[in-house]
Amino acid sequence: MGAQQNEEGMTDSPVRIGIAGIGNMGKAHVKHVIDLPNTELAAVCDNNKDRFQTAFAHEAAAENEDAAPDYARIVADAAQFTDYQSMLNAADLDAVLIATPHYDHPDMSLLAFERGLHVLVEKPIAVHVKEAERMLAGYKSAKARHPELVFAAMFMQRTWGHWRKIKALVESGELGQLIRCTWIITDWFRTQQYYDSGGWRATWSGEGGGVLMNQCPHNLDLYQWILGMPARVQGFVRFGKHHRIEVEDEATAYFEHADGMIGHFITTTGESPGSNRLEIAGENGKLVYQSGELELYRNEWSSIKQIRESDDGFKAVPCKRELLDYEAKTSHGHERIIENFADAILNGTALIAPAEEGRNSIAINNAIILSAHKQGMVELPFDPDEFAALLEQYIAEPPA
Repeated sequence: MGAQQNEEGMTDSPVRIGIAGIGNMGKAHVKHVIDLPNTELAAVCDNNKDRFQTAFAHEAAAENEDAAPDYARIVADAAQFTDYQSMLNAADLDAVLIATPHYDHPDMSLLAFERGLHVLVEKPIAVHVKEAERMLAGYKSAKARHPELVFAAMFMQRTWGHWRKIKALVESGELGQLIRCTWIITDWFRTQQYYDSGGWRATWSGEGGGVLMNQCPHNLDLYQWILGMPARVQGFVRFGKHHRIEVEDEATAYFEHADGMIGHFITTTGESPGSNRLEIAGENGKLVYQSGELELYRNEWSSIKQIRESDDGFKAVPCKRELLDYEAKTSHGHERIIENFADAILNGTALIAPAEEGRNSIAINNAIILSAHKQGMVELPFDPDEFAALLEQYIAEPPA
């Protein structure tokens, strides 16, 4: 690695980052890397070289123009590449941030690991479990040679206050034994123009899936981050129900967890208005998050105890409704993930979103599609080769 290290093996100077892909997300990440005090934009890479000149040409000036970074100039001064491997070979880097199409993530990560570079990869880390396992095996091998190596994923919603509050409440045991989670996440409305805007969009060969792969990786990550992985999955999907596309634009899943909890996950890009409502029910009450409000319905005693011991066949447990406070967003979530990634490199700080955990949301995604194809329940873990073969089948002949 290029940066000088102190006696403890930590880097003293800002982390020099090369960004691969400066489309919509990559452009935002360029600005975050420039703005943060512990990172430095060392290089940019995109196969469309025009983006180096046009991406920041029309940036609006900040209220105090003297304080506004000149993003266009900084990008112009950075090393510029149209080939990723050339950037890795020639640029003075400590780390790479990968913001390219999904299928590129594994190979790009592995090439960086071979050079001892830290990696922050956009979600999803891969399109299917077999590829995720390949990149994680490469990371493990590289880490044996470079113990300090950091591998993180861009799951920025883990930084949002309401999700952190919900996770803390669940982990504290506040709800007691968990009974059910239902997440209706249908506020992903997209028009046909959205899908027509890029030939790679909503194709099995270009994205590897639809609403589950494009819009919902964060939601699937949060589900498993808060509640753990399901043991069994039953999926129901519709391909091109609302749009002229070959992948799913509507999905409903039923989850069974080893401890008896069940889950429901309902999503689509075809509803307007949509909903984003999460309910987590336990024996001691229920959490509800919707429209920025986090509610706790606290039971006076356990519903399980009431079921077993009450002499009244209809009496529900009395409960009280509380409106809970949570930490407001103090900065852009993506920026916090990048800052945390750099802190992990510089100071050994624990990662908010270790890339190893990125495998879990992919496994749920794949299990939903595989279950729908087989029209039956899928046990987790499943055979990664089975889904990889199904994906190849869908690429060759998209399902009707």
